[in-house]
Amino acid sequence: MLANSAPYPRVIGLGTANPNTCYDQTIIADMFGHKQARIKKLFENSHIRKRFLYLPEPDEDGLIQQEDSAALQKKHLSGSLEMGAAAIDKCLREQNLTTRDIDYLACVTSTGFLCPGLSAHIAKALGFRPDVRRTDILGMGCSAGVNGLQVVTDYVRTNPGKKALLLAIEVCSSAYYVDSSMETAVVNSLFGDGSAALLISSADEYSGANGPMVVDFESETITENIDALRYNLVNGMLSFYLDKDIPYVIGANIHKPISRLLERNNLKLRNIDHWIIHSGGKKVIDSIKYNIDISNHDVRHTLSVLQDYGNMSSCSFLFSYDKLRKENVAKKGDIGVVVAMGPGVAIETALLRW
Repeated sequence: MLANSAPYPRVIGLGTANPNTCYDQTIIADMFGHKQARIKKLFENSHIRKRFLYLPEPDEDGLIQQEDSAALQKKHLSGSLEMGAAAIDKCLREQNLTTRDIDYLACVTSTGFLCPGLSAHIAKALGFRPDVRRTDILGMGCSAGVNGLQVVTDYVRTNPGKKALLLAIEVCSSAYYVDSSMETAVVNSLFGDGSAALLISSADEYSGANGPMVVDFESETITENIDALRYNLVNGMLSFYLDKDIPYVIGANIHKPISRLLERNNLKLRNIDHWIIHSGGKKVIDSIKYNIDISNHDVRHTLSVLQDYGNMSSCSFLFSYDKLRKENVAKKGDIGVVVAMGPGVAIETALLRW
């Protein structure tokens, strides 16, 4: 039984997009020039089969050369506009809407810095109304999509009948740094480029809008591990650092926000029908499974996204949700929990009801 029966904002559309270029995981290791056996093994055993990436053309030796900071920044903007336009178009076409129908736009990214922010560039490129309200969420990493979901949900809750669009875009290849270290190889073996647009409204008049209501949120920020996920600046370029203990940090704390979320809404773990979990990596997923006692079936979409796309940072959980909705198994009254993890270290959760 949920905490109250008030009307909640509802998901009424979703669109996802990736670059046109897709790379086999083992080929990427060769393109980066990794010859060390332990690094090549890292790519081969990552549980990732392929990733979509914006990568430069290899040189005559088949190797990718390090792009400079200006090229990476340009790629962040051009890739964001390309994927963002495609994801938004797919999302809005589900309800025969256009960008002129959107009242609020929240853009999420952590793979580049723009001022004016990405939301202004998207609004200009795609013809949003001049009075569209905008928010840019920057630097919150893989968990930021859930933070963005809360922003658009809060807007719709306080503005009944309005429509809010969440756009999560991560051009992870614009934050790649190429060297021969194991730390860099871990990052370059994991992240892919992707975008997802999610449409939220409190209105029920949209045909086929059988998405879930967004009921509640809960967070856990583990500040004693604040440096475990971070960007370093190396030779004027961003280089992401991922601590090897992250799976254990997440696993040791995952029950805290989930327990509070469920308890506040008078629910138990056994009441959850669907789990929508960020594809943070196989060790992270296994740690979550073990510590909250969920099954391989519960994380099937999470593992599928990891296999076919890699970790797309803030938009990954929306790809998992897309796989769930395409299964067409969610029934009226079903309960779902969203889980995403990112820098801070943060664990963000959301409660859904169909």
